[in-house]
Amino acid sequence: MKTSNYYLRAARIIAESEDLVDHCLRIENGRIADIAVAPDGELPLIDLPGATLIPGMIDLHIHGREGCDVMDATPESLDTISRSLARHGVTGFLATTVTSSWEETLAAMDNLGRAALQTQPGAQVLGGYSEGLFFACKHKGAHNEHYFLTPSRERMDALLEASHGQLKLVALAPEVEGAMEIIPYLTEKGVKVMLGHTDASYDQAAAALGAGACGGVHVFNGMRGIHHRDPGCTGAVLMEDVNVEVIADGVHLHPAILQMICKLKAPERITLISDCINAGGLADGRYMLGKMEVQLEHGVARTDSGSLAGSTLTLEKAAANLHKLAGIDFRDAVHMASLSPAKFLGIDNRTGSIAQGKDADIAVLDCDGNVRATLYRGELIYCNEKLRDQFEGQLKDM
Repeated sequence: MKTSNYYLRAARIIAESEDLVDHCLRIENGRIADIAVAPDGELPLIDLPGATLIPGMIDLHIHGREGCDVMDATPESLDTISRSLARHGVTGFLATTVTSSWEETLAAMDNLGRAALQTQPGAQVLGGYSEGLFFACKHKGAHNEHYFLTPSRERMDALLEASHGQLKLVALAPEVEGAMEIIPYLTEKGVKVMLGHTDASYDQAAAALGAGACGGVHVFNGMRGIHHRDPGCTGAVLMEDVNVEVIADGVHLHPAILQMICKLKAPERITLISDCINAGGLADGRYMLGKMEVQLEHGVARTDSGSLAGSTLTLEKAAANLHKLAGIDFRDAVHMASLSPAKFLGIDNRTGSIAQGKDADIAVLDCDGNVRATLYRGELIYCNEKLRDQFEGQLKDM
């Protein structure tokens, strides 16, 4: 579908400031020109009775899907991930690396950096996320410690150069040699630092946050937990006014912990992530995550030692899980997968919520919460057959 001007009406619209019933969006030149009770004018109307419109979601932390991995370092793999994410209501993502050899990491950065400067067939690559290399062994999770490196200015410069300036986030353990010095260096260059796969104490983590680090990687997982005499890195990122990534798959975090996070953190400081690996969307079996083999059973990936190895989660399921398991208002849960990551990346002026003047990045949900269509700047990047006929039938003469 080429960019057109049209109305989109749905039973429910989760707009930025309120939920709207039986309202219309007027979409013009890829943007939301107006939100109204009824159409007004000559533009075609696409009517979606029973549907809910939510903002296109942004996955800040994803390694792969459907047999493809960011570490494949090929345009074809990123295209597959892009299309797969669009089927789940995602309009943008950070292509996330995992611990591997330095050469393979640079190749992946080069590939994702080039992709971020182009247009993808589905969800758009918004930049790169380096999750790997600069971690502590104790909480390594599904990262191969044989490839761990000391963070240095030279290595960070190399990552930035390889990514064509598109590196957005670097995860590291603040207690490793050189980490505390590199945090302000990356911050000055416009790269955000997240704390993860770390055995840092509360004081070490708080010092790193004070030096410019801006949050915690998949909070509680891959970091020293909370003890009543040592709140650990987990306690620091929960207590400070910083962001936390949350994997709401019902496996990584108990429902009571999800509730606790949401009580301690403002909604805009919580970002739902998938942390999905290449096994996402595939059958149970053996898969590779970087340099480590993992076993997928009943949709849960683990290393041979039993550590969780990412997930097979999708963001529309994460929002639904947060609502059902933790009792979080659905609109807040949705915004934790859309507006919160947009604010974190500094692009909320144009995307992340349904509001007048913003890009028409929208996901269409049916009454069961399944994604039936996804729009990026007003254009279909995914649609089931029934809705595709409806869209194309209304807009064929435009």
